[in-house]
Amino acid sequence: VQLQASGGGLVQTGGSLRLSCTASGLTFDTYSMGWFRQAPGKEREFAAAISWGSVSTSYADFVKGRFTISRDNAKHTVYLQMNSLKREDTAVYYCAASRSFLARQLSDFGSWGQGTLVTVSS
Repeated sequence: VQLQASGGGLVQTGGSLRLSCTASGLTFDTYSMGWFRQAPGKEREFAAAISWGSVSTSYADFVKGRFTISRDNAKHTVYLQMNSLKREDTAVYYCAASRSFLARQLSDFGSWGQGTLVTVSS
């Protein structure tokens, strides 16, 4: 299984970015997909997840109303649209795949991408 994340970069406070994660080596539409983030000196934390078939989504409280997760099964890709970015959103963002219907726990995800850096400046 390979997960390739992209779309990170430098953005000003209040700006937007869209992260993408393309998967290979798995039956994509049978996996739930998630985004986690890890800020410098902090533990990796859950940000958002989407179930098989986009039936359900789940968000961490700190991203609700600002981030939207979506997926395109035909392209084997999951997206994270990030709006109204704040300095505290600065982190490396990781995508991950899980066989659970809608996983949120880090331990539920068996496959991880390499991460893409998002830096939000004031």
